[in-house]
Amino acid sequence: MSAALAGKKIAWLMVVLALGGWLSWPAGAQAKEPGRGKAMKKAILLVTFGTSLPKAQAVFDLIDVAVKKAHPGLEVRWAYTSKKIRLKVAKQQGKEWLSPEEALARLMDEGFTHLAVQSLHVMPGQEFHQLASVVKGFGAMAEGFSRITLGQPLCSTTDDLKAVSAALVADLPPQRKKNEAVCFMGHGTHHPAGVVYPALAYLLAQADPLLFMGTVEGYPMVEDLKAQLIARGVHKAYLVPFMTVAGDHAVNDMAGDEPDSWKSVLTQAASSACR
Repeated sequence: MSAALAGKKIAWLMVVLALGGWLSWPAGAQAKEPGRGKAMKKAILLVTFGTSLPKAQAVFDLIDVAVKKAHPGLEVRWAYTSKKIRLKVAKQQGKEWLSPEEALARLMDEGFTHLAVQSLHVMPGQEFHQLASVVKGFGAMAEGFSRITLGQPLCSTTDDLKAVSAALVADLPPQRKKNEAVCFMGHGTHHPAGVVYPALAYLLAQADPLLFMGTVEGYPMVEDLKAQLIARGVHKAYLVPFMTVAGDHAVNDMAGDEPDSWKSVLTQAASSACR
């Protein structure tokens, strides 16, 4: 099997699907009557796990431009949920990224009355649930925001999963042949929301039996994919990151030269099968 970094549009397709229609101030949003004489002031807070790779940050820059274009005149802010990433970026690049708590507090201090918080996480796992608790807390403050909403992650419903799988199928490597496989790498999680990945694996297999979904942490693992590829006699597979950005996991865990990377594991399996 030969591995290739492909599908550069995948992350962008994921973001487009996630952002569609989320600024409608949906039912269930926490709202309070604005104070007398208090002018309405709206903002958008985009929340992601974060990345420490400058090249991967370019994807966030594209998202920022797209959101500002779609919602001209609204303030757009960002927050990283990963403390580890925030500290690493600050140390290595001298850049400050706020936590969701810090970003919300700053927006509140600046007098914003209406806030749309949009999660850019892939699925509603631990990071999202922590974010939801923070948003709920800020929404309950008597002198806080007049209205605050929280948009769901990309893969939150069955319809979301169908839309995402269709987007992935529509953006397969153009040079791929019918007997060649495509293996998507998701981050994975031990949170119950990890069922998203086998569900996507099922939907992809329904569209094409040589499309696979695996994870770095969770299920399915690369060993599961290896067994399926060997069983189907596949000798060439494309490796594609299924993440918001092609960060450290895509560069090292997927396409790195280390013995335990997906590229190394699957290449070794193919070499052994051909002997």
